[in-house]
This record gives sequence, structure tokens and C-alpha cells, in this order.
Amino acid sequence: MENTIFREAFGNSPKLRILETLIIGRELDWSLTDIAEQSNVGWSTLHRIFDSMIKSEIIKFNRTIGKAKLYRINQNNKIAKELIRIFDLLIKEETEMAVKNIELTA
Repeated sequence: MENTIFREAFGNSPKLRILETLIIGRELDWSLTDIAEQSNVGWSTLHRIFDSMIKSEIIKFNRTIGKAKLYRINQNNKIAKELIRIFDLLIKEETEMAVKNIELTA
């Protein structure tokens, strides 16, 4: 799994990889299986830390389809809002640096 500027800044823990996945796909609903696969976090690790993320209201249950419970980042939570803001700033900065590098080599 490729390291991102977000994980370079804050670490590459399973919790951070889960948050990054949900921030990137913030408008989507995610099953636990999808979260585990996309964040490259093992099933037992996901189950060990997921409840605390739900209790802190950073992640929220959104709906059920069939037997699958679907979750998303809680964009109304102050901590989640701040993480999203920081993520977006880091991505913007990374993009701007890439554009400058292209301009310098052109």
C-alpha cells in the first residue's frame, strides 16, 4: 500500500488508514468488508478498533442494505470535520507542489 501525505504527516496506523479511506470516500456508504479491504486493515484489527470510533461519533452508522450495515465518516462531528479539513489542505498542498515541479522541469 502506497504511503500518502496524510499518513506521512500522522502515521500509518490502522485507525488512520480507516479514517483516510472514509475521508476520501466521505460521500459513500461503506460496509465493514469494504473498509477493511480499502484501508488494508485486517478483519480482527478492524473489529478491535471500530467500536471506539463509533462511540466517539467520528464514524456513524448510516443504513442497512440486506444484511450489510453501512457506515461513513460523521461530517457533523467536530473532530471528523477537522480531520477532513487537514486532509484536504494536505492534498491541496501536495497538488500545488506537484504542479510547481512540473513547471520547473518544463
